[in-house]
Amino acid sequence: MSVQNIIETKIREALLPSHLEVINESHMHNVPPGSESHFKVIVVSDVFESKSRVQRHQTMNALLAAELAGPVHALSMQTQTKNEWEDAGHTKIATPACHGGSKAEQ
Repeated sequence: MSVQNIIETKIREALLPSHLEVINESHMHNVPPGSESHFKVIVVSDVFESKSRVQRHQTMNALLAAELAGPVHALSMQTQTKNEWEDAGHTKIATPACHGGSKAEQ
């Protein structure tokens, strides 16, 4: 199973999201083709209700601890409740450019 599929499965099973996107952004970095090392996740779940942004990220870090200790080098997270997602008009936060030797700089 791919790293992306593992991440998706873990999030779906633990957080029961109403919206989930797991985006492999490895191609935006100086890594070999086909790498699964840089991900962005957009998770909309009622589990985040009454949790601060830090607490939400702690939840995600604990859930994906094995992946973060292994193949995943970077994980960008957008964690929202259903109401926050709706109020924001389903807006996705843009991924910042890589500052660590992206292919675009070569």
